[in-house]
Amino acid sequence: MGRLFWKFFFAFWLSLLLAGSGVGTVVWLHRQAEAESDTGPGLSGGPRATVMLDAAEVFLRRGGSQMMREVLREWADAPGAAQLFVLDDAGRDLFDRPLPGDLRAAWSAGDFRRGPQSAARRVVASDGQAYTLVARFDRLPGRGRPPRRERPSPAQPILAGLLASLAFSAAMAWYMAKPIRSLRGALRAVSDGRLETRVQPSMGRRRDELADLGRDFDRMAQRLQAQVHSQQRLLHDVSHELRSPLARLHAAIGLARQNPAKLDMTLERIERESVRLDELVGELLTLSRLEAGTPGGPPETIDLIEMVASIADDAGFEASASGRAVHFTGDGEVSAAVQGELLYRAVENVVRNAAKYTAVGTAVEVRARRLLSPEGFEVVVSDRGPGVAEADLEAIFEPFYRADNNRGTSGYGLGLAIARRAVSAHGGQLRARNRPGGGLEVTLSLPL
Repeated sequence: MGRLFWKFFFAFWLSLLLAGSGVGTVVWLHRQAEAESDTGPGLSGGPRATVMLDAAEVFLRRGGSQMMREVLREWADAPGAAQLFVLDDAGRDLFDRPLPGDLRAAWSAGDFRRGPQSAARRVVASDGQAYTLVARFDRLPGRGRPPRRERPSPAQPILAGLLASLAFSAAMAWYMAKPIRSLRGALRAVSDGRLETRVQPSMGRRRDELADLGRDFDRMAQRLQAQVHSQQRLLHDVSHELRSPLARLHAAIGLARQNPAKLDMTLERIERESVRLDELVGELLTLSRLEAGTPGGPPETIDLIEMVASIADDAGFEASASGRAVHFTGDGEVSAAVQGELLYRAVENVVRNAAKYTAVGTAVEVRARRLLSPEGFEVVVSDRGPGVAEADLEAIFEPFYRADNNRGTSGYGLGLAIARRAVSAHGGQLRARNRPGGGLEVTLSLPL
């Protein structure tokens, strides 16, 4: 329970204190009003006793003792009515009812004000007989009114509000602080390098902003884990790819020193390995620039159909030397402001990759067209090669990844990775799927 608990505590305590004070004041005023209605100031019997005595006095003065008996009989059956005694000079009641002990004591002392719940009055009836009227509120056994509830102490609602606010604030603080503690522990774990940490299991079935924050944290941790693993794999693959040409360079240099007669052959081998190293470093720099989001230059407006046709023509010329062909389909004009060199290289990598893997005697099909809904541009490159396993359709766009059935071909496995990142830089997508009947189909789509 930290600062969040105390903030909740003081806020709810203030509201409960105000509510408790209001309720307590109302209850206290209500009890005061009831007390005043039962025992008003200056009149021990209160207003109800006064009304009863006034009525009884009128009945005695007008109708005498007979009418008073009838009235007493009706009042005796009325629920909740006060008890009225009509006493003659000898202290006998008209109904011969026995007097309660406190009334007998008050009669003997000649002062009925000693009874806390009674009132008395001396009245002369119409027949000249004098009577003493005594009204009291504790009825006979079996008909007595329930005892009056005592007025609650002002400390009781305050104490109840304090305990309720403490319990509610503690529950709210625990409910709010539990996911925050989970997030804090997960952040500490990620900062220590444990990128597999997730907080969603500890959130349970929460459906609030803190649960959304936990899901966002899990997505962030997953992306970080994937990025770190990708960087580690890239570093391993780069070191592996660089090691081979460097080892061949060292071997060629050693051979030249041992046998100067083969200097021309070793220099040619050194030059070839240097070119390979230069190509590899160039592709790595391009990939690094694309992953960093560094623009390759200002956008230029080009005809995309013409660009794809030019790439297909160049690739077809080179593929014809190995018994393969590249067929292009597309017409019209689709102009767009793009990173020309970057997009050219992306399409070229896809087309040349298809020409490399398609079977001898087959052709690569390149189709370019404008999309109407949504408006965009699409290039579909299809080959008749060995295809890719379904589980590897996404992995082929990772750097240095090469499918098992393509291990014998040349290349570094960077072409499709560069192509996807170049297309993504233009807001597009690059997807691959296996063709029915064999081969791979790569679809490049760009928004216009």
